[in-house]
Amino acid sequence: MSEDFDERKARASGWFRSLRDQIVAAFEALEDSQVEGPFAARPAGRFEVSETRRTAPDGGDAGGGLMSVMRGGRVFEKVGVNVSTVYGTLGERAQAAMAARKDLPGIKEDPRFWASGISLVAHMQNPHTPAVHMNTRMFWTPHGWWFGGGADLNPCIEYEADTESFHATLKAHCDKHDATYYPRFKAWADDYFFIPHRGRARGVGGIFYDDLNTRDWEADFAFTQDVGRAFLPAFLPTVEAHRNQPFTEADKDAQLVHRGLYAEYNLVYDRGTKFGLETGHDANAVLMSLPPLAKWV
Repeated sequence: MSEDFDERKARASGWFRSLRDQIVAAFEALEDSQVEGPFAARPAGRFEVSETRRTAPDGGDAGGGLMSVMRGGRVFEKVGVNVSTVYGTLGERAQAAMAARKDLPGIKEDPRFWASGISLVAHMQNPHTPAVHMNTRMFWTPHGWWFGGGADLNPCIEYEADTESFHATLKAHCDKHDATYYPRFKAWADDYFFIPHRGRARGVGGIFYDDLNTRDWEADFAFTQDVGRAFLPAFLPTVEAHRNQPFTEADKDAQLVHRGLYAEYNLVYDRGTKFGLETGHDANAVLMSLPPLAKWV
């Protein structure tokens, strides 16, 4: 079992890295092709890439990854595409949370873990182009493994056609695996990306899933790969539809206010933010999702 999962871990980690490479190339190509509009005179944006490291409580190596961030581009005001593979032992708070799960009864006796994934958040220059989030991940302990992830669209100015197209692409990729996945994971996203203290969702939804373990690792990995593959065809049409659209100061103001809402959610409720900070991962990489500018009324 151990050797089997070493190979599976390597495959999962390799896939997340290859997906990162595809998305970074596609986003830089968008920057190159942006020759109209108020930001076209800027140099085409490029990702700044840096290694991230996670340090174990005893000071030892506990994994790391790559943080890739583009700032001040023609299309993207700020976008981050991070990949990481981290490992070690879970802290007391994480152990307590997982010990409550019926499928992980021995986590306190053996709190080792391994996790790998990709996380992406894009904040756009044109306020008519929606912000977007996507992540997929694999988590392993000696007591069980699972996959999670999803994608959701976060426009400050909503267009029904964008919402329908984004959801239709996600549904098509889900339906290849299980006809129940899209309705289940859409409902999960609607619940997960809700901001209780504001009484509203942070965007127009998408899909979200966690703890996916059907006891068929190959099937669950294949589905998680398709969630990643769905991202570019789901998101790029919204960029093409709006990246040259004229906007006003009022539109930009609405974007900044909506970004404040996004920041509130990520700092207060997001599981990934909490896990990353609690397990000692690079804080800059964990907080990459925050917008470059935001506003509160």
